[in-house]
Amino acid sequence: MHTREEKLEAFGRLLDVLDRLRVECPWDRKQTNESLRPNTIEETFELCDALLKDDTKNICKELGDVIMHVIFYARIGEEKESFDIADVCNKEADKLIFRHPHVYGEAESLKHSSLIQAEEGKELSSGQVLENWEQIKLREKDGNKSVLSGVPESLPSLIKAYRIQDKARNVGFDWEDKQDVWAKVREELNELEEELKREDKEKSTRELGDFLFSVINAARLYHLNPDNALEHTNQKFIRRFNYIEEHSIKAGKPLTEMTLEEMDKLWNEAKETEKQQL
Repeated sequence: MHTREEKLEAFGRLLDVLDRLRVECPWDRKQTNESLRPNTIEETFELCDALLKDDTKNICKELGDVIMHVIFYARIGEEKESFDIADVCNKEADKLIFRHPHVYGEAESLKHSSLIQAEEGKELSSGQVLENWEQIKLREKDGNKSVLSGVPESLPSLIKAYRIQDKARNVGFDWEDKQDVWAKVREELNELEEELKREDKEKSTRELGDFLFSVINAARLYHLNPDNALEHTNQKFIRRFNYIEEHSIKAGKPLTEMTLEEMDKLWNEAKETEKQQL
């Protein structure tokens, strides 16, 4: 691995490259915060894909793309004389120190906080750290004004539901016994089934949302990430459906001409093939 000096040199090199591209490359020169935003979203999802696959090579590559975007936005901020990459790094370092009094100690972390911390020398659990984190954020200058205001509005709905529930938990709003959540899941499922029988689309949509929210809640209580779980299932479905499609092409029979029974047979073959590969 690289030394601290080599890491700083590499970061400086990337800054130099982007500074030059901003001046000399027609595409880079015309970019704005607004025009870059869709690319940033795409790069972030590509990083998430690599992380989910534990693809070390692509994790490294996609992290570079994400860092490039961070530096690009900082460069635009510098051109507007609003902030630069040093401000970005320093603000993040200050925030992390402020939110980790259990690591940095009262003298370093609590210059701007009146929160009472754990007894000196007593190590906090990860749960206590999260609870302190949420309380500290509420007391930060220019920080969150309410517990849930820190959840970005643009988050995908499934992830947003998990984050909302997790933030509520950090201030004590949660089930006392995680097994109690299953009664709520069954209640929401029953209410959804009732509205579906009435064929009321508007109410059924609301009840579907409530049911999904309760299932996400259950996943959280059992320390399962529902977004990762659903993506694994998405990928599994894609693999198995591709298996069906590949065999239909080999047989010279389009999917549209195959019976459901024929497709089910190939689906089960794909399942068995996956089991043998495990």
